[in-house]
Amino acid sequence: MRYKIVTMLFLLTATSAILQPIHAQNFDRRIIGFYTSWSTGDRNFHVQNIPVDSVTHIYYAFAKIEDGEIALGDEYADIDRFYEGDSWNRDSLRGCFHQLQILKAERPHLKTIIVIGGDIHSIYFSDVALTPESRRVFSVSCSEFVEKYDFDGIDIDWEYPVEGGHEDNQQREEDGENLTLLASALRLQLDMLSLRTGRDYHLSISASGNVLYAENIEVSHLMRYLDWINVMTYDFHGPWGGVADNVTNFNSPLYRAEDDPLDEPYHSSFNMQSAIFYYLDQGVPPDRLNVGFAFYGRGYGNVEESEFGMFVPYDGPSEEGTWQEGIYEYWDLTFSYIDRRGYTSYWHEDAKVPWLYNPISHVTISYDNGRSLSEKAQFIKMQHLGGVVFWDFSADKNRELISVLYDEFVIPNSSVSDGDADFPHGFALNVPVPNPFNSSTRISYRLPYSGNVTIKIYDTSGSLIDVLVNERRAAGDHDVIWEPDSKISGLHFVRMEAGDVVIVQKVLQIN
Repeated sequence: MRYKIVTMLFLLTATSAILQPIHAQNFDRRIIGFYTSWSTGDRNFHVQNIPVDSVTHIYYAFAKIEDGEIALGDEYADIDRFYEGDSWNRDSLRGCFHQLQILKAERPHLKTIIVIGGDIHSIYFSDVALTPESRRVFSVSCSEFVEKYDFDGIDIDWEYPVEGGHEDNQQREEDGENLTLLASALRLQLDMLSLRTGRDYHLSISASGNVLYAENIEVSHLMRYLDWINVMTYDFHGPWGGVADNVTNFNSPLYRAEDDPLDEPYHSSFNMQSAIFYYLDQGVPPDRLNVGFAFYGRGYGNVEESEFGMFVPYDGPSEEGTWQEGIYEYWDLTFSYIDRRGYTSYWHEDAKVPWLYNPISHVTISYDNGRSLSEKAQFIKMQHLGGVVFWDFSADKNRELISVLYDEFVIPNSSVSDGDADFPHGFALNVPVPNPFNSSTRISYRLPYSGNVTIKIYDTSGSLIDVLVNERRAAGDHDVIWEPDSKISGLHFVRMEAGDVVIVQKVLQIN
């Protein structure tokens, strides 16, 4: 669990692995699904079609970056499309955002997260993460966006820091370090928002399952600011060519396939187990890792004639696909391809995933089914991981795969925990005395054991005003006097950080 925020009036806690009940059910893990704005188009899959009683979080994709701030990714789908019951009044919210609000009003367990970036909207992440001012401007805009549209948090889907991703991406060697600083700025703004609204706001990143990319970010430092990491343990392989993809292979294998002919590190590292173990080795607590599932398959075209169509040369993506060449949504696979039209399904006992091969059309399709999801669910349970995150709702419109996850991770008629409501024993940041104050105030705090501690003062915009403590302190009670310049009167926030614990208090200076 990430740190918790204590204020003068209430306690805010991060979401625990045990969540609130719906219809006498208790989720044993997070079940997070991506919903895309373009699902409202040709896919004809709307927010109202989401099986909300089978998930804990809806991740809405995508917001973008524009002029250094967060911006709507698809204004019409996001806030303007008219649904039954909507209003045409100028100030009325419509579109997917309003429909998400309606869902949450009916189901208090449900949380919605705005996802920033993705493949085509990660172009300017490096720029907004570059300087203290660019980070402040961007994070303030994100906090305002979350409050305006009633989201419960932010997911940063930067694809990818330093290297990889879209060819137009701005990238720098220091992107990994700057991502950590950006997460810190976002966490601060969400903390400030929590103090104003009394709600908890989540911050996560969607990180690559490719360890070569994962090595470019500061995983252990990031966890100081994140609730969890969503590891994209899919797209390990696809019909892209190159040394990692010169033969047909699996999109999202659970384990290493011994007969995979690729050289290292691809042979051993490009699988779910290896990716998750990498993040665990970096010190991420298991319950703060969510494992990525793909509700689509990837197709290889012009596959060299063979008995089974796996680990053999090919030439580009398959010509067919659900909405584009070489990508097949799961509902389409079950309707048109699995053991149909000359396709035969196979199972790889090492990798624990299926694939299809058609020797007539010379097409191989790697995908996941109910059996492979159950295998992966057992892995998640054995490793005590936080949950799953899947892409995306519209690809499983018949709810076959979502039903598997629900059956694996929901405990019927069980007693319900309210989560970790207790603050870590022994840490304290007391209300400054006096408060309000004129010229000076005393800030006292307690540490249960020795360690590094910082106490900083911020204004309501999130700008750093003063640093009162930044050193190692012994266990016990301490205090510090703050004597600010009279020119900075008004409401301020006192923020103490010690290990993974962060506590925030309000203080008012009046002249």
